[in-house]
Amino acid sequence: MQSNEHFDSVVNDVVNKYKDRAHTGLQKYNTTLDREDLTELQWLNHLQDELMDASLYVQKLKQIIEKRKNSL
Repeated sequence: MQSNEHFDSVVNDVVNKYKDRAHTGLQKYNTTLDREDLTELQWLNHLQDELMDASLYVQKLKQIIEKRKNSL
């Protein structure tokens, strides 16, 4: 595996965020994604929940941008 310094700053930032998130998840849930106690359907449910959250964040940001645009 290559060290981060060979990538651009955006890639480095994302890699670091993944590492931070993994560390936080380990502390919070005391497990990693290597866990084997979930079925494929449970993994898909987790993914769906995360994607639903993401769509809410997208909508909120769109509303903020529209509100800002309309106030000019």
